[in-house]
Amino acid sequence: MQQEWRKSKRSSASGPECVEIALSGTGAAVRDSKNRGAGALSFGSVQWERFVEVAKRGRYDECEGQR
Repeated sequence: MQQEWRKSKRSSASGPECVEIALSGTGAAVRDSKNRGAGALSFGSVQWERFVEVAKRGRYDECEGQR
C-alpha cells in the first residue's frame, strides 16, 4: 500500500522547515519534503501518539533558536 504524504502544518512555505508525514493504522512516517529520496523515520502508533502529545504541550518549542 502506497503511503499518502502531506506537508506538516508547521512547515514553512519555502524555508528550511519542510516536513511531510504519512499516517497509517500502525503509526506514522516523517520525511524531509526537500529530500524525499533520503528516506523516512517510522514510528509505531504508541511512539507517534506520545510524540504528538509532548509536542502539543510545547516541549520541542525550546529548540526553535538552536539551529
